[in-house]
Amino acid sequence: MLAEKYRVAPKGFTIEQWETFLRDGIIIMENALSQDEVDEYLAAIDRLTSADDNYKEGDRFYRENFVELDPTLSALIDHPRHVGYAYDIYGELLKLHQTQLFLREPFQTQRNQWHPDGARVVPYGVFSPVLPLQIKVAYWLTDLPTADMGNLVVLPGSHRTQYQEAYDTYDTLPGELILQVPAGTMTVMHSSIWHKVEPNLSNVTRKNFFIAYCPAWVTAADRIQSDPEWLKTLNREQRIIMRSYENGYDYAKPPREDFPLFLDRETGLDHDPDIYHERVVMERRKRMTFPEKLNRVPEGA
Repeated sequence: MLAEKYRVAPKGFTIEQWETFLRDGIIIMENALSQDEVDEYLAAIDRLTSADDNYKEGDRFYRENFVELDPTLSALIDHPRHVGYAYDIYGELLKLHQTQLFLREPFQTQRNQWHPDGARVVPYGVFSPVLPLQIKVAYWLTDLPTADMGNLVVLPGSHRTQYQEAYDTYDTLPGELILQVPAGTMTVMHSSIWHKVEPNLSNVTRKNFFIAYCPAWVTAADRIQSDPEWLKTLNREQRIIMRSYENGYDYAKPPREDFPLFLDRETGLDHDPDIYHERVVMERRKRMTFPEKLNRVPEGA
């Protein structure tokens, strides 16, 4: 049976979440992680920082490609808590674009100015004005009950624009949303939403992960290829999602063994039924993504 060999795609967007995502450019899910899960990730951060010669307690710390550094963090590559959201958009060409660990230390004014993610001179929105060419999942591991705690600030709806007068400023904008959430919150953010970071004037170190995904043919942001020995420690889906190919065209046309990535969560099939003749092999069959299925017009309608 297919289910014995391949995994069914984890849950992703509900219709309501998708509508919110398209409208606002971000969805916010409090209590997505239990306290035990938050503690597990904080312990992994402690292991990572204690082994890093560049880390100094109380200082700002930033690390990319953290999934290669600890098995608990490697599990985030395809974690069912969030990977279904990325799979809904990118389907069988899902790729891990970047992972980022941030520790924003207390009593510091350093922060980020207003910006979108991804390419700036020719933004992603030029090529894909509705669907994002990158989404960023965030795990918030510190209680952020008030402003000025290194909070992320977003401008809901701004993912539909490529220009903002406030670009490269710290200006306060009408309609901006300061993320004030409890530890254990998960957010899913459109790469083109405009955002900035507040200073951390509290006595708490803000700790969080960003896990970004993209189509396989978009260049990764934190690596060229992954360590081959580390790849051997991953499960099948994690290895595929890392997309550590040697042949450049494999990013657009992955090898046969990388299909299917997941089985369809509704049908349990490895293909969309009643479309292709049986002679068409798996890696050449188009499969519909979640947005395509929502917009599909039934035959005869």
